[in-house]
Amino acid sequence: MGGFLLLIILFFLLIITIVFLIIWAITKKKAYGKTILYFWGGIFTLYFAMYALHFINSKKVLEKQDFYGQYTIDRNYFAGKQADWQYNNFRFEIQENDSIYFYVTNGPDIMETYKGKISTLAPYKSARIVIKMEEPNHHILTTNPTIYRESWDFFMVFNSPKFNNMYFRKGKWTKLD
Repeated sequence: MGGFLLLIILFFLLIITIVFLIIWAITKKKAYGKTILYFWGGIFTLYFAMYALHFINSKKVLEKQDFYGQYTIDRNYFAGKQADWQYNNFRFEIQENDSIYFYVTNGPDIMETYKGKISTLAPYKSARIVIKMEEPNHHILTTNPTIYRESWDFFMVFNSPKFNNMYFRKGKWTKLD
């Protein structure tokens, strides 16, 4: 349907251009030539502006290597004491050998480490992460995360049976002020 509509629009643009070309050829006035130039210049400018906006606003397409890195609690979603506590007590990293290390921490100190492996599925355009943890496992990692893609970034949401949704974003842990 969209292709047919585009074809009709291009047909009308072509007819308008031909009419202005005929008028320009008969009258020999430069104004009609400039009108054709501005008309098509405006169309191309609009097209490239729309393409640029689409590029800027399109969601990041994830590949396996995009998941590698360190992750901390994203405190921007639900700022406050609970988010600060989660930030100081949970973080993880995914290494390039497809290992995941989930850390239960007390600020900078790692108290417990849970290990596992990751893989990805690509049923759609963007990859999805699959986590397989060794036993015993931590309750945060009992299910695979939901991935939310943004224009230039993404974040993962784990559904913990004890804490509900926990938002993790790529980044290094730093001490809170």
